Amino acid sequence: MVGTRGSQEPVCVLIIDNDPVARRLLAAAMHASAAGDVVVREAASLADAEALLHEAAFTAAAVSLDFDNGESPIAALRRAGLAGPIVATSSRGSVSVAVEAMRAGADDFLVKPYQPAELVRRLFDRIGRTAPLSISVRPRESGDPRLYARLLDSRFRGNEREIGIASFHHFIGASPAMLALYEQIKRVAPSKAPVFITGESGSGKEVCAEAVHACSGRAHAPFIAINCSAIPRELMESEIFGHVKGAFTGAHEDRPGAAELAHGGTLFLDEICEMDLALQAKLLRFVQTGAVRRVGDTRLRHIDVRFVCATNREPGREIEAGRFREDLYYRLHVLPLRLPALRERGEDIVLLARTFLARYADEEGRGFRGFTPEAESALASHAWPGNVRELQNVIRRVVVLHDGEEVSAEMLALSSTHEAARDTGPLPSIDSPSIAPFWREEERIIRNALAAFDGNAQRAASALQISPSTIYRKLQAWSRAQRQRRGAA
Repeated sequence: MVGTRGSQEPVCVLIIDNDPVARRLLAAAMHASAAGDVVVREAASLADAEALLHEAAFTAAAVSLDFDNGESPIAALRRAGLAGPIVATSSRGSVSVAVEAMRAGADDFLVKPYQPAELVRRLFDRIGRTAPLSISVRPRESGDPRLYARLLDSRFRGNEREIGIASFHHFIGASPAMLALYEQIKRVAPSKAPVFITGESGSGKEVCAEAVHACSGRAHAPFIAINCSAIPRELMESEIFGHVKGAFTGAHEDRPGAAELAHGGTLFLDEICEMDLALQAKLLRFVQTGAVRRVGDTRLRHIDVRFVCATNREPGREIEAGRFREDLYYRLHVLPLRLPALRERGEDIVLLARTFLARYADEEGRGFRGFTPEAESALASHAWPGNVRELQNVIRRVVVLHDGEEVSAEMLALSSTHEAARDTGPLPSIDSPSIAPFWREEERIIRNALAAFDGNAQRAASALQISPSTIYRKLQAWSRAQRQRRGAA
């Protein structure tokens, strides 16, 4: 469990976060991993933290950047005299936030939601303490029906140990499919070779990438994630490789990219098949040579990173369609990992639902403690096209909109989740005057989806089951076409 600490002095850790649940969970993880020789103080604001700094000397700090006062909490802590390690956290996972945190004096950065045990491990690594890795699966118990019986019988108040038996880093589950995945992760993690993760949207590809990083020899170094579908094409090169001052309009200072920030650690490229072809060529050179050149710079910088990539598409089809370079694919597709869809995970569905119910009931102050048998049956029989992400959303919606001790099947309302998508009505006959050109119907569908979600392209893309970058490209094309028509008129 934990290394020997007999001769070690107690450490004093300061947790700064305006979320009381996050503070409580992190403090509990620190006490559990430190065998009683850690003192944890909590602050809900920067002002509270500065007051505590005047009262005691702190060894290290875990600091949320989600404050709205315009001042960097890390810089303020450094000015107040905190010299020890600082791990910064934020719900904004962009590279620029991580860069600013490092510049202000942070030693590490984690994106929310994070696993408390992972933050504790990183923080203790910085201060020379031994902290346990996330709980691993116990081989003799995992996959055993009796384990599931205990897990599924548990009502969430105080059953964290039972849930821990079936957890592996950020994953929850002990189905045969997940046990096989855990073993694959443990086998590939120590290697330096690139890992290529495939799986449906919402199945946990980024969680898988984080698990590979945590099990590797690079776990003490940064894990930097880039979503290739969420960043506009014209900004992607700068996000990955960085830029120098004056490289383009708005480049007011030198800035390292994700590759440099990940030096010594892991660079995770999510939705890699969404990357522009021109940038794929530059990424290929980086993979081959290990050197990057910032936008507008002439100097090469040699970077040591482990590549982990992920996609929810079929790479072979993307190569055939000319959207993904075959040579880049073979460079990155060295150690493949496939994530099972939620519908393939059997009893994990109910186990995950119970875990999410405990978490969200605690966050929202509700009294839910479990599901009725009918609700569990509905959960187990649902197809879950949106996988774990869809399950999370369903449970959160139930907790927010209802109250009680047990969740019923009526509260889940799973039958209507995808009813609109399935109930398209009869197809018109071939001679029907209602048939419109495909491009016109495509534009109507996308614009209606955007209107339904108040212009939020991410949510509209999720509902349409397409990439956000597809919506951005279509909107640009329609805008150009509209300008051309006006010019012709």
